[in-house]
Amino acid sequence: MQEDALIIRPGRSLQGAIEIKGAKNSVLKLMAATLLATGTHVIENVPRITDVSIMADLLRSMGVSVSDIVDGRLTIVVPPEDEVIPRAPYELVEKIRASIVVLGPLVARYRRTEVSMPGGDDFGHRPINFHLNALEALGANFEASHGYISATTAGLMGTRVVLEYPSHTATDNVLMASVLAKGTTVIENAAKEPEIIDLSQMLIEMGAKISGAGTSRIEVEGVDELIPANHRVIADRVEAATMAAAVGLATGNVNLIGAPSMYMDMVLEKMSAIGLIITQTSDGINVICQDRLKATDVATLPYPGVATDYKPLIVTMLSVADGVSIVTENLFSGRFKYVDELRRMGADIRTEGHHAVIRGVARLSGAPVKGTDIRAAAALALAGLAADSETILTGASHIARGYEDFAGRLRAVGADIEHVLVNRPENQN
Repeated sequence: MQEDALIIRPGRSLQGAIEIKGAKNSVLKLMAATLLATGTHVIENVPRITDVSIMADLLRSMGVSVSDIVDGRLTIVVPPEDEVIPRAPYELVEKIRASIVVLGPLVARYRRTEVSMPGGDDFGHRPINFHLNALEALGANFEASHGYISATTAGLMGTRVVLEYPSHTATDNVLMASVLAKGTTVIENAAKEPEIIDLSQMLIEMGAKISGAGTSRIEVEGVDELIPANHRVIADRVEAATMAAAVGLATGNVNLIGAPSMYMDMVLEKMSAIGLIITQTSDGINVICQDRLKATDVATLPYPGVATDYKPLIVTMLSVADGVSIVTENLFSGRFKYVDELRRMGADIRTEGHHAVIRGVARLSGAPVKGTDIRAAAALALAGLAADSETILTGASHIARGYEDFAGRLRAVGADIEHVLVNRPENQN
């Protein structure tokens, strides 16, 4: 058997422009939200990534019609309520964790559902009890057996929901469930991510009554029914940060067209401290790096703090920075797994619990490495830009889950990177 791999060769400075695509962490929730209204929905600025394809297949398995992506446009036709199969099967749900967000709209509109326990990236235990507890407060009843969560309700009722943790996907689920609940729902300790705002905006376009999105307190007045929407996905802030990190590791001068800088204050501040020269432009940001990067300390926090998705990129940049840095992971305990791969490339990184102590080296060494999740795989590919020789990254299929044509777009600004197929070891599943 063969698997996707990237070959990265260092030595080229990056020059030109990269257009930032629609946000992966938004579009998947927007696709789930279409289940709330019969009719034809149109979503614009949709990235051509594997996770969108999987979510499309998940919707199709329920009887929903989903088009191919044409010029960034995705058309979703939801049939009448009695023609939808409110079940999310294991073989699709186990591929992406974001699929759990179909739970809220299915319970709200169809009043019954079976959803497989979610899968997705492997970086630590991420319980879904936040989702279940919140939906139970709205009137849903759950049973778990044989790897599935079964939900029923006589009808959701608005109430005050206090999330134990400001979980992004739990906020998505409660938000989508509450728009069809009777009465008023108040979500306390809600996540503040810009993707929550994007979802709320689409729901409002569908006829929902929502206020407070982007704050820790969201208020929803339930309505009887919703209508289809035509909505444009916000730009992907994590992709923008990834391309900025590429400039930092390879050096260069690149315009990131459409980068949503208004949602990236903290990460851009940290990247500036590391040594990138970042300026606002009329259509995004410009990123310049000419000198060696500098050490700094970073801690991940819920938005508007530095998101955990940024951390592999930052750790990789700091691995070649001048000085000693400390990076603290406050969200997911398992998200230092890629560090062993950076060590294979000569990085001097020591981890203790939630902390990583990074002593920057002048240059990494090209080596075979393996990515285990979307952001870690992308960061390891970028590490190859700062190495002294060729790097071969296996597990590159993870990158395709979150980035459209990752290698091609970097190659267009000068990176020496190519996609290949390599033989999978016989003892590897």
